Amino acid sequence: MIAALLGLACLILLVLIGFPLAFVMAFVGLSGLTLLIGFEPAVGQLARATVDTMTDYTFSILPLFLLMAHFVARSGLAAELYAASYAIVGHWRGGLAMSTIIACGGFSTISGSSLATVATMAPIAMPEMQARGYRRELATGAIASGGTLGILIPPSIILVVYGNLTETDIGELFIAGIVPGLIGLAFYVGAVVAVTWFDPAAGPAGEKMAWRERLRALGRVWGLVLMFVTIIGGIYLGLFTPTEAAGAGAIIALIFALVRRSLTWPIVVDTFVKTAVTTAALLMLVASSQIFATFINISGLPRDLLDLIARTSMAPWMVIAIICAAFLVLGCALEAFSLVLLFVPIVYPIVASLGFDLIWFGILLVVVVEVGLISPPVGLNVFVLKSVVPGIPLATIYRGILPFIFADVTRLLLLCLAPWLVLFLPNAMH
Repeated sequence: MIAALLGLACLILLVLIGFPLAFVMAFVGLSGLTLLIGFEPAVGQLARATVDTMTDYTFSILPLFLLMAHFVARSGLAAELYAASYAIVGHWRGGLAMSTIIACGGFSTISGSSLATVATMAPIAMPEMQARGYRRELATGAIASGGTLGILIPPSIILVVYGNLTETDIGELFIAGIVPGLIGLAFYVGAVVAVTWFDPAAGPAGEKMAWRERLRALGRVWGLVLMFVTIIGGIYLGLFTPTEAAGAGAIIALIFALVRRSLTWPIVVDTFVKTAVTTAALLMLVASSQIFATFINISGLPRDLLDLIARTSMAPWMVIAIICAAFLVLGCALEAFSLVLLFVPIVYPIVASLGFDLIWFGILLVVVVEVGLISPPVGLNVFVLKSVVPGIPLATIYRGILPFIFADVTRLLLLCLAPWLVLFLPNAMH
């Protein structure tokens, strides 16, 4: 246990200094294994982890979803999602902020990343809200919080990695994320309603569109609806495996981009190159995390923690609360993908031994990480937003986020008290 704790301390220190996470995990894992089992067996573990990761069929889903996201992003769908959302709710108080959140939720079905969602939606939504006289607190809070939906609403890259680490069915994880994602979207919209109820000037109402204009705006996002129904519907009905669904989504995205004539040969080449580079980076992270997880398991840290829990007679729900609190704090400073790779191998054996469902815990964990992405003193979504709209002080953004953090905490408590909200759709698949 001491070796594992020293390894964790070294890893966190090196990451905070600025060393790349993949190399740090591989270095700490290899060094720790060398001390525990010797150099040659440690190198053998490193080679095995690398080969197993690079040849794992499960991870073929990653480049397909990335390719789908790149094709759709090239089609200008983000702006049209925003326009379609505004056509429906823009005439309400706070309608532009609501439109931003709904568009973030829609973009989440193709991005799989919170940071990418914020970076994409901020340049579209922020100028519109500023032009309509929105308070900067509400505008920035809606963008930063709406962006967190990117890692929960399927397809989610982080759920793919969690499923692989915990040997949990990825298709069921995707299905399980739908209801919590929609609850999060509804609670965020509710936060906008609450803010504009107490301060109507924070989000002035826009003009009401005719139904013909609304239907025209909705018609422009047919590709997104088709992709979501194909991917999630196919998985739910058992027509596709998650990997096959990702392939179908990538093909539909390609057709969508071709129909819109948004592709040229240089763009196609650039898309494939970016997909390959991102996939290689992700797989390198996963392979490094596997060697680090092997070190943690051989050191006996999960077993020692279980023994500690048994000796202290700690209630299972208290253990879950401590894990969630730790992930919330760490999520303020670490990107969600890195956080899951580092600490899920440590905590999931404990959660499973206590009798909790790993699908429910995975969704709960993602929700906790979402809160960390917008929580002071760091909150990575906040810093991405700040880089896109540099003229707004951080204090203003943090003030705007507070109602949305309250909405997130409320959702987290709801999912803890009513696990069936997460599990009833996956259970219906059997």
